[in-house]
Amino acid sequence: MSDPWSEPAVRSDRAERANRSVTPFRAPRRDQWSALASPQLITVGVDIGGTKVAAGVVSAEGKVLDRARRETPDRSKSPQVVEDTIVDVVLELAERHSIHAVGIGAAGFVDARRASVLFAPHLSWRNEPLRDAISDRLRLPVVVENDANASAWAEWRYGAGYGEHHLVVVNLGTGIGGGIVVNGAVQRGEYGVGGEFGHMQVVPAGHRCECGNRGCWEQYASGNALVREARELAMADSPVAQGLLERAEGDPGRITGPLISAAAKDGDPASIELFAEIGQWLGVGIANLACAFDPGCFVVGGGVSDAGELLLAPAREAFRRTLSGRGFRPEARIVRAALGNDAGLVGAADLARPLARRFRRARRRRDRLRERRAVT
Repeated sequence: MSDPWSEPAVRSDRAERANRSVTPFRAPRRDQWSALASPQLITVGVDIGGTKVAAGVVSAEGKVLDRARRETPDRSKSPQVVEDTIVDVVLELAERHSIHAVGIGAAGFVDARRASVLFAPHLSWRNEPLRDAISDRLRLPVVVENDANASAWAEWRYGAGYGEHHLVVVNLGTGIGGGIVVNGAVQRGEYGVGGEFGHMQVVPAGHRCECGNRGCWEQYASGNALVREARELAMADSPVAQGLLERAEGDPGRITGPLISAAAKDGDPASIELFAEIGQWLGVGIANLACAFDPGCFVVGGGVSDAGELLLAPAREAFRRTLSGRGFRPEARIVRAALGNDAGLVGAADLARPLARRFRRARRRRDRLRERRAVT
């Protein structure tokens, strides 16, 4: 009798499995994604910003049913203040809804257990055990997620990346954040801090970045880069910047991202040129990401993406021009995000939904146990 665990038998078994046809991953319909697609299992998503905490009650279909918001001006550097504010907004929503779990999207490094914020430059968090701190106070299950990962998940589940097998999301805000979703799973890396695309070095000895390095991608293709270039143009007293200066009432310091975006949409030549430059840097960086990840689609989100094709058209052009192997490989689509400012909130809430199911089951078991004890 042959030994099924012998080396030849194992090799034969491996060969047989390799020759079997493999069913490709197919993204399920929204109503088939999991058994959690129930209106009773609503969760709360929390989006932490530099000066505000926004929360929303989110259904299993990705709809924001209710909202709460608190400003934290001049106080948001304190971890305790932000923690108190998170608890405050969730409790406000809990007065009106039956909440089963909470997802928190935080800008910064989140550990692989999705429990602690390792580093958040805008909030002064260092190894902050945020999950346990909030869960203990709310008596609810909590998950902490990087805000860009939460946005990427939301766009894959409900937005512009729905149905994609390999998706990369690039968020252009103050800096650049990123998220990767492959076959329905967020790719966080070994230590949970993957997707920090904004800190890829694209210009050695370039502009100084807040991370401590020079020449990071976000110094050339973010909202900060857009505003910096516009203000420098205005301070140089360039005649092409007169339109921007008029909108800023003659003060270069009052030039902001939304002001530049509005001017570009109104046809201001300098603003259009600024977005073209940012778009070119965006396309170069995306071409580099394509070499590393080869996704089928790039979704561009964040506040800077509000410029639409003024940003994306030059980005696509630069992408095609700098893509390795161009002309001999399929090209990923580059599209604008669909969920806007709600992406992080919706994604965080949806990533907390598996906890909601376990929480509901545990609560039902506890209630049944109490009933039995009452009978006996």
